Amino acid sequence: MTVEWLFGNGPIWTGTSDVEALAIAGDRVVTAGTEDEARAAVGPDARSVDLDGHRLVPGLIDSHVHFLRAGMHWNDVVRWDDIGSLQEGLARIEQAAAATPQGTWIRVLGGWHPHRLEERRGPTTAELDAAAPDHPVFVQLLYEEASLNSAAVAAALGEGDPPGGTIERHPDGVPTGTIRGPGAFAAVLGSVPQPAVEAQRSSFAALMAECSRLGLTGVIDPGGFGVTPPSYDGLLDVWESGGLDVRVRLYLVPWERGSEVEQVRYWVENIEPGSGDDWLRYVGVGEIFTFGCHDMEGLNEFAVSDEARTDLAEITTLLARSGWPGHLHAILDSTIDTVLDVWEEVAAEVGALPRFSLTHADFISGRNLQRAADLGIGIGTQSRFLFRAADSAASWGRTATAAAPPLRDILDLGIPLGAGTDGTVVTPINPWLTLWWLITGQSLDEAPPRDERHRLSRHEALAAYTSGSAWFSLEEQERGTLAPGMLADLAVLNEDFFAVAESAIPELRSVLTMVGGRVVHADGPFDGV
Repeated sequence: MTVEWLFGNGPIWTGTSDVEALAIAGDRVVTAGTEDEARAAVGPDARSVDLDGHRLVPGLIDSHVHFLRAGMHWNDVVRWDDIGSLQEGLARIEQAAAATPQGTWIRVLGGWHPHRLEERRGPTTAELDAAAPDHPVFVQLLYEEASLNSAAVAAALGEGDPPGGTIERHPDGVPTGTIRGPGAFAAVLGSVPQPAVEAQRSSFAALMAECSRLGLTGVIDPGGFGVTPPSYDGLLDVWESGGLDVRVRLYLVPWERGSEVEQVRYWVENIEPGSGDDWLRYVGVGEIFTFGCHDMEGLNEFAVSDEARTDLAEITTLLARSGWPGHLHAILDSTIDTVLDVWEEVAAEVGALPRFSLTHADFISGRNLQRAADLGIGIGTQSRFLFRAADSAASWGRTATAAAPPLRDILDLGIPLGAGTDGTVVTPINPWLTLWWLITGQSLDEAPPRDERHRLSRHEALAAYTSGSAWFSLEEQERGTLAPGMLADLAVLNEDFFAVAESAIPELRSVLTMVGGRVVHADGPFDGV
């Protein structure tokens, strides 16, 4: 039996215009127009939802979020995304210690910044010892450094520095409890037992519930560091059992430095791009083609080596000839310059590229924006600068960061723009915080705001988070707007996004979220719908 829905008596933004009413049959929108038109499109038994003045918008899609990595551990980590003081964060660690057996690892895996805390600093080893003396504790700040308590130091730190990381030490060689770099993080976290697939089910369920509460109906996962083929087992288990409440789109990555070409070939030979279903689908390869092209957080000088450029060309050619989309991390214009050189060379040899995109591209120049437009590639932008604007300005100067990212130039050139968070280590997954950043240009690290020219209107920002993001999974004709025939993914908000004060935007939430015409979250006045 096809379930029909009728929404009215509240402002409805379809992604292109405001309408009076919306009619849904099954998993699709059938009409978005006047109340009479919507009523005529459904039968007398349609479920009528009185919006009572609440704003309805298309479901949000995060174009770049590490959903897989977050979902594997969501129930096993302490989140500091919303804390206002270090003492509050330490209290959460203390609570976690009281609720878990002695010796259990307690981890904070990013999503916070000292500038958001009253104390303007992170924790000391002594403070972590006091909060959890019998548990190893690991508190990560972005991808830069992490603080460990004494139990974690004893359990995980050896004599020398691990590849790709450093261990800060006292003059006598004893670790201070501070480590830096992804290699050091990996060395420590390798000591933490991975949750079994069964445990991951409830963890993914909790993450999806949070996404639904925020109005997120879709995520595009770019792979990233630490993701290997077995990493997908838990997520695939949830999908195969029919447990997904959020649409998941996957970009696949090589997982070991030095063998990237062979690993990308493995994906190309074993997975069909576009395979899956409306709930989970494989898209392409990204955000890493080869580790030698990854310019990390874009805070330091970086050059793509000749060897990495050769691998990039071979992988790009493989993807292009196989019809695989690609989604590549690049922050600095120098990195982007090399990437576009290679992509232009491959396009000249094999013809138009499949759907390719750059992600981040914060410092892309006008020259390279034009090259991107000519190649037909998209750009995914994320709110990395919420916690990165001040650091970036210190590295590259205020002039460079004032136009980072150059959002107005991207839109003016007609380049597809998708919005996201790069959560959950770099930023929280809250899309409304990212929308606030897109609109105001402000950050949370006390840096000067982005130039007014590169701030988006509310309609532009929300379009980037809906139909704009759908472009990156080749679904702009399927979802992202509420036009007839599109998938019925929507969110009803607790307050009107287009009317609230800018300062209130980060606090917006969904009180009714639907994915494919199915209610996945209902709260407040819509509880029980």
